[in-house]
Amino acid sequence: MNSVSPLLWWRLELPITDELEESLLWKLTDLGLYRVALQHLPERPAERTLLAWLPSSEWSDSDREQLVVSLRPLAETFGLTLASPIWCQVADEDWSLSWKKHWQPDPVGQHLLILPAWLDVPQEHSDRLVLRIDPGSAFGTGSHPTTRLCLEALERHPPQGLMVADLGCGSGVLGLAAIGLGARQVVAADTDSLAVSASRENAALNGLNSEHLRVALGSVDVLESLLQGEVADLLLCNILAPVIEALAPSFDRLLSFKGRALLSGLLVDQAPRLTAVLEALGWRVSHLTAQGRWGLLDVCRS
Repeated sequence: MNSVSPLLWWRLELPITDELEESLLWKLTDLGLYRVALQHLPERPAERTLLAWLPSSEWSDSDREQLVVSLRPLAETFGLTLASPIWCQVADEDWSLSWKKHWQPDPVGQHLLILPAWLDVPQEHSDRLVLRIDPGSAFGTGSHPTTRLCLEALERHPPQGLMVADLGCGSGVLGLAAIGLGARQVVAADTDSLAVSASRENAALNGLNSEHLRVALGSVDVLESLLQGEVADLLLCNILAPVIEALAPSFDRLLSFKGRALLSGLLVDQAPRLTAVLEALGWRVSHLTAQGRWGLLDVCRS
């Protein structure tokens, strides 16, 4: 009688700082590793652990070592040193259930709640605006400081009745928040097809359709097309500073003359250069908001 060996997994546990979250998730996804999670307590968002599950039959000791080596340059980009990984072998683990248990309801600002799709709304947060997200896409769950900065900025000045454009939408969480806070409609674009799928799926989780949130694959040209001859009242752009700088000359094609932009994804020390670029293009930075090393520029016409 033949016996079948139980499936074994390597679970990687890697303490990380918030600077590394997005780049590490992107790198793992780029390598085809989709069984990932971020473990953190809402009251201590800066203390987090990246977890990943790898089939042990496919990942030898040398393969796992090379994986860690490939992640180190991402930390060096920020002048950081990647923490020492912890590898645990787990027998016959249902990784999907194990993955889910690491996600918790995450209150943001005064009135928002990011909720993993399979969880019920906790009684203590029943008065918050719920944004249901499937974190499995790894395209932004609201935990990163730049996303939180955008969400809090939307909350401070709700886009009631506005047309909103989201350039580089990721999981779609900013668009969902904008609609929940009264936006007339959101059009969104991303250059990653998986992000587009994630945005559509998360919109459906929140009972929204294309009349509320229209999303397509592409960048400024596609976003302009989605606007169908209109211009946006508010532009959301949570991407890296060099990309914002490259796209900035096209912002006037997307925004009304009285329009406003929330630009995040940048480090605070990148703000002066980006401010100078924007001012040369006729924009005025009305406010810089910071959370740790990350910043958000609130921009309007001069």
